Parts: sequence; C-alpha cells; structure tokens
Amino acid sequence: MSDFVSASNVFLDNPATSCDEALKFLSDKAVELGISSDAAAVLEAFKAREEEGSTGMMGGFAIPHAKSKAIDKAAVEVVKFSGDVDWTTMDEKPVKVAIALLIPDTEAGTTHLKLLSKVAVMLMHADFCKAVLASEDPAQIAQTINDGLDK
Repeated sequence: MSDFVSASNVFLDNPATSCDEALKFLSDKAVELGISSDAAAVLEAFKAREEEGSTGMMGGFAIPHAKSKAIDKAAVEVVKFSGDVDWTTMDEKPVKVAIALLIPDTEAGTTHLKLLSKVAVMLMHADFCKAVLASEDPAQIAQTINDGLDK
C-alpha cells in the first residue's frame, strides 16, 4: 500500500467549519478524483455512518468513512482545515484533519476494515499526529500516511 494515498488526494486550508461541510467537500472531491460519479450518494454514505456514531477521534482528527456501491475504487482523502471544525469527538475538541476512507460495497469487509484499523493505529502515535498536523506539504502528508499503511 506504499503509494495508496497520493498528494492529489490531500487538501490543505479547507474553510469548512462543520462536519456536514467537510463531508460535502470530501464527497465532491471523490467525483473530481474519479473515485465516484455520484457525490450525493457518497455524501449519503458518509452521513449514514455518522448517524451510527461519530467518526471524530481525539487530538484533532476524524476518520469519516463511506461504503457505497457508488464508490468505484477504494481511496483515502485527507483534508486539513484552516480552522476548527465542529465535529463530535472522543475528547470533545474540534477536528483539524479528516482522513476519509471511501470504500466500494464489495470491499466493505476487507479493504475497509484493513484501512480503518491501520489509520486508527496511526492516530495512537503522537509522532504521526504531530507530523500530519505540522506539515503543509501534500506529498509529505501522503507519504506519512502511506508509511503508516505499510506497517
């Protein structure tokens, strides 16, 4: 998975201030990147997952994930926000970075679980979190995540 996340899937200084705005942005980008041809279906999948329980984690991170037949290929999108995003989190602090997982229905039990568990483990490491939060280089952020996926 060493090149799973590309720099073109990393977005900086996004102005979203709410979870809904962030999910809409990620859904629209999924279409622009050729991950899906239906932004509305991707957004619906993201929101359905949030209704099951927030994907807001700790330390300023969220891991929104969408599983849908409207998603053509598994992908990760990363968005760093220009300010704080209001998102229900485990530590009740705002989100600064979302690492979004987009998974086709057919890979829901395989790719989805592998990516989710690897990203969750990465977020337990302070060095990983600090590196992503400090970087303003999409290629560096992509590489940091790819390095974590390879472990």
